[in-house]
Amino acid sequence: MGQVIADRRDIDFVLYEQLDVEELTQKEIYRDFNRKTFDMIISEARNFAVKELLPTNAIGDQEGVRFENGAVTVPECFQRPHKLLIEGEWTSMTEDPELGGQGLPVNIAQAVAEYLYGANYGLTNYGMMGHGTGKMIELFGTESQKELFLKKLYTGQWGGTMLLTEADAGSDVGALTTSAKKNPDGTYTITGNKIFITNGEHDLAENIIHPVLARVEGAPDGTRGISIFIVPKIWVNDDGSFGEPNDLICTGIEEKMGIHASATCSMALGGSGRCRGLLLGEENQGMKIMFHMMNEARLGVGFQGFNYGAVAYLYALNYARERIQGRELENARDPEAPPVPIIRHPDVRRMLLWMKAHVEGMRSFVYYVGWCLNKIRLVDTDEEKAYYQGLGDLFTPVVKAYCSQRGFEVCSQAMQVYGGYGYTREYPVEQLTRDARITSIYEGTDGIQAMDLLGRKLGMNRGKVFMDFLSEVQAVVSRARETSELSAMATDVEAAANRLGEIAMHLGKIAMSPKLKTAFAFAHPFLEAMGDVIMAWMLLWRAEIATSKLSSGAKKKDADYYEGQVRTAEFFIHTVLPGTLGKMNAIKRAHGAAVEIADAGFGG
Repeated sequence: MGQVIADRRDIDFVLYEQLDVEELTQKEIYRDFNRKTFDMIISEARNFAVKELLPTNAIGDQEGVRFENGAVTVPECFQRPHKLLIEGEWTSMTEDPELGGQGLPVNIAQAVAEYLYGANYGLTNYGMMGHGTGKMIELFGTESQKELFLKKLYTGQWGGTMLLTEADAGSDVGALTTSAKKNPDGTYTITGNKIFITNGEHDLAENIIHPVLARVEGAPDGTRGISIFIVPKIWVNDDGSFGEPNDLICTGIEEKMGIHASATCSMALGGSGRCRGLLLGEENQGMKIMFHMMNEARLGVGFQGFNYGAVAYLYALNYARERIQGRELENARDPEAPPVPIIRHPDVRRMLLWMKAHVEGMRSFVYYVGWCLNKIRLVDTDEEKAYYQGLGDLFTPVVKAYCSQRGFEVCSQAMQVYGGYGYTREYPVEQLTRDARITSIYEGTDGIQAMDLLGRKLGMNRGKVFMDFLSEVQAVVSRARETSELSAMATDVEAAANRLGEIAMHLGKIAMSPKLKTAFAFAHPFLEAMGDVIMAWMLLWRAEIATSKLSSGAKKKDADYYEGQVRTAEFFIHTVLPGTLGKMNAIKRAHGAAVEIADAGFGG
């Protein structure tokens, strides 16, 4: 059953053969770990996910959350596994044990997350969301604030949120109207309304700590004048004891297409003029501080999108192996020919291999970004830190948008493999498809991520960071080219990466010309093209490792896996990547129809 959530063999490949995470145990910070302990932790997460989390996923979707008199109640079946999630210390796996974490490398935490989120995203997220809140307080809070909030957020004893969005201030955060007035005791009175707040209210934690964006009276307009405040659901006294409930209430929950067990709340602050908050950091530094949480959240949402796709692929694969229908194509007209599993049919195999290529490419990609973030903590020089930080920053909008989009598309393909059954609630891909759709919207839509990539990230350090990325691709190409079986694929990946570099420069020039709007109309197609090139890079890297293992005499079971890696890379590079080159040709033309058409020309 664990294989229905995540492919352990593939996880191990990425961890130990592609990224060599075991090497981290030679570092002082991870000296207490070894591969055996890593494997044990991942196996325990798998067992917990299968036994406790997965059985509640469909039930939670069917029951949903309930709202009554300002209170939100989660499905009853969530209570026990949530308690076990907290007791098992799964909520802050990378943080210092003294703060309630487990001190694990990022990649091991990602492997654990594949099982926990893959089994039941909604339930797991109630316990996990306090981490982002806690991280902001750890980085920017006072010693008193850290003492009051940090450990209870990291351990999941208290929940956390992000109160950013307002009805008239979504992506345009600077338009927010929530206000803050400083009180004589140093606290602030907060007044305003927020919407789309994940886990804004629920009955799984004794307190919920809300980071709230607001403008202090007299502060500048726009994002320059935004501050951020710690606003507890129940006030926390200086000695850590509870005070009175804060003047902060949930006014309703959204009825959504998916993630029915996740409470998406509307929140009213200061309706009676008594909502108090603590300033986090300095006044007017709210956006700078929030972006630390936002970047973590964007990477988390991209991981979530990949995760949905990974689960859907395994369900579809197992179904295709078990579902008997139709005859082998060459025997289609022979009534005596036996029916076969649908995995024997060419179009089903095409869909499965398309899903496999994207799932495995995305797994390598998101783990690689996690590896880069881990390296920042381990390298010695500022130059090395800047190198890995730059790659992490460059890839963040791509992880978020590309993995969200492709994860959803994998779910859609999985439903197609099931046929009519996939569209029913009898099988799990219907829920996965609905749930996955939110990931392209959470934390900024795909278009917002593409604008960030084009407008901010491509030009970082005068384009050096983007060139560092292309150099990393070239390093894999050079190794792959040494193997005759991979030479043609290496040439194709090199050509695609070089073309991407040309297109990036071309689009950057247009963005600095009077055709600015046209450039940004092609920002998302560029992000997609970049994501495809990254998939090709990751799959070629996998194939290079696999051919090396095969040449050294792999065992039969491993040989099948490694052969599959080579065929998967061949499929993507020879059948998907050519379409990417066509997309890049369209970007190069930069035709302005999308921005030149008159509003009335859209019809309607």
